Amino acid sequence: MKNLLKFPLIALLALLVFSCSDDDDNGTTPDPDPTIAGFVSASSDYSSLLAALDAAGLVATLDGTAEYTVFAPNNAAFDTFLADNGFADLSEVPTEVLTQILLNHVVTGKVESTQLSTGYVNSLATYGTTADALSLYVNLDSGVRLNGVSTVTTADVPVSNGVIHAVDAVIGLPTVVTFATADPTFSNLVAALTRDDQPDFVSVLSTANGTDPAPFTVFAPTDAAFGDLLTELGATELGDIDGATLTATLNTHVIAGANVRAESLVDGTVGTLGADIEIDATNATITDLNGRVSNIIVTNVQAANGVVHAIDKVILPQL
Repeated sequence: MKNLLKFPLIALLALLVFSCSDDDDNGTTPDPDPTIAGFVSASSDYSSLLAALDAAGLVATLDGTAEYTVFAPNNAAFDTFLADNGFADLSEVPTEVLTQILLNHVVTGKVESTQLSTGYVNSLATYGTTADALSLYVNLDSGVRLNGVSTVTTADVPVSNGVIHAVDAVIGLPTVVTFATADPTFSNLVAALTRDDQPDFVSVLSTANGTDPAPFTVFAPTDAAFGDLLTELGATELGDIDGATLTATLNTHVIAGANVRAESLVDGTVGTLGADIEIDATNATITDLNGRVSNIIVTNVQAANGVVHAIDKVILPQL
């Protein structure tokens, strides 16, 4: 895998700094080989993370022998998260929400920086009441960025049951919009959704799970798909497509009120917010009302309020 982030010396220095600081504070000798929970509890800069883990009942999980990778927000990151979401302190965050947010920072197994690559991984957080893991988008274009909101500041801090990567922001529970904006593969889709003459798609698609019209199943065209569409329509840029046509087109990529993962797709006609589409689950294709066929090329990018499947051709309403 691409070695774009390799900070073993920084990680070692960070561990020494944390250890020396705590030794001065309490006069005790720190554990030379701590667990994830032990490392967090020994560092004053992770006191908020420790309090959150304790409130969620996750300390024992991270203090065992099972290996995990933890993207660990420091106290400043938690302060910002609480302020941005209108919480006075951690006690105001509903326990079930706090638990899922914390689990969204944890990946099964020991994944060091040299093993990271751009793309989606599963966190320990889950969708609704299911066991379906939420996705976490890792982008290595410039350092390591997670879901477009949090950056790794210190990598590869060694612990006995995995590895810790320090991050500068709490990674909130993702919506389908989170992945559209975080993944550069969908930059043209974002440009279309946010065009001035369009409805407020971002607000609608950010609706919390269980609140109408969420959850959503989104068939997201890649940038290449939009490029092909412009060629097909004889257009030079997205702005050449009139507002009403663009709105109808975007609506045809969204199923409201359902989180339909790839394994639950069935053959037949499906209604979207814009027009009916025909799904061939066996061949992973979608046929629009014009007889145009889109291939589903990436499946089950799971958000907290729905699921995204990437497609290689823009779906059009009846032209």
